[in-house]
Amino acid sequence: MSAVATAETEYSQTGKYSGREDALALVTDQSTDLGAALAACAAGDRSALRRIFDEEAGRLVAMAQRIVRRRDLAEEVVQEAFIRIWTHAHQYSPERGSARGWIYAIVRNRALNLLRDGSREDLVADDRLETLQDSEQLEQIMAAWHRLDRNSRLKECLGRLDETRRRGILMAYVGGYTHGEIAGRLSLPLGTAKSWIRRGLLSLRECMA
Repeated sequence: MSAVATAETEYSQTGKYSGREDALALVTDQSTDLGAALAACAAGDRSALRRIFDEEAGRLVAMAQRIVRRRDLAEEVVQEAFIRIWTHAHQYSPERGSARGWIYAIVRNRALNLLRDGSREDLVADDRLETLQDSEQLEQIMAAWHRLDRNSRLKECLGRLDETRRRGILMAYVGGYTHGEIAGRLSLPLGTAKSWIRRGLLSLRECMA
């Protein structure tokens, strides 16, 4: 299977509309703010685009890098994606999905388009698409939790979750992993991974309330 086909198979599990320390705070309720920011972008507010970039760029680059396997190209993907987010913000509709899913879909699609370019096929070895850099990225994600202040309410609440649910939430909201990626890396059925993340997030919100 080609690198593009492998990547598309994994990312198609999320659908067309379906991500360090500071990022952890975003797990409580993010899509409402992102939706408002997209509406502001559609009205011509450039500061709203900057807010989206400041909040999401790190996770978006990490996600793009898992597809294209090069940091410089991942940054290029995100830059081009933000141009599209700015010019197409008026097309976002809350009825069709979350704002976060809409933003991440644009970046995923741009990254996959880059792989479809024949001149880019040598970026990824087919038999290593699933394994390159995963270990390092997962370590960085978990380190974000460990670096939180020991008296932090967020750290306390995350600590109350069982390890698998905690890891899943961190992978999704700090690393920008899709549900399909999380299921694969945690050796869980996709439905189970989605359920565990949803329940873990509900428990986290209740603890933070």
